[in-house]
Amino acid sequence: MVDPSPPISFTDSKAALRRAFRQARAEHVDGLPAGLRALMLNRPPAPLVEMIPADATVGVYHPAGSEAPALGWARWLSETGRRVALPWFASRNAPMEFRIWHNPWDETALTPGPWRALQPGAEAEAVVPDLVVVPLLAFTANGHRLGQGGGHYDRWLDAHPEVPAVGLAWDCQLAEELPIEDHDRALVAVVTPTRMYHVEPVEGA
Repeated sequence: MVDPSPPISFTDSKAALRRAFRQARAEHVDGLPAGLRALMLNRPPAPLVEMIPADATVGVYHPAGSEAPALGWARWLSETGRRVALPWFASRNAPMEFRIWHNPWDETALTPGPWRALQPGAEAEAVVPDLVVVPLLAFTANGHRLGQGGGHYDRWLDAHPEVPAVGLAWDCQLAEELPIEDHDRALVAVVTPTRMYHVEPVEGA
């Protein structure tokens, strides 16, 4: 007997995974005491620090909703002499750039961008970071990432293949496997509050 139900498309499969992991992430974060949450991910782990030169520019993200917090990393990087940059969009149709955030303790210097995420002003210096820290909805132990679906990071990483990318996540976002496309690039590492998945050594580190 032929199954009359249509096969699930690749796109539908990824959309279903995004819904499931987005809900799991939100429930996980809601269950964390606020004091404990504030102590998590407040600095990069030592093995990752070894990958980041003392004079590096590092792209981070301003967290939204239940995303793993990246502000502790931004402040630690700034304290240790690295420059910090955030994603920046001129418009919804423009490609993602990175622009310098000189003082990660001062969020009043940021403004809502076209996608409502906080970003530096248009006068901030545009840069190509030496390493980028990326948000995600799910990841695998071998460094594959499921993003929000906008493709901004995929396109930026494709245009800058020399820049390593590190994922920041909650432990609940680990997946056994994810649907992978040809353009998907594995992360060099993924960091959670309890461990670091050291996927791929960075050349020269």
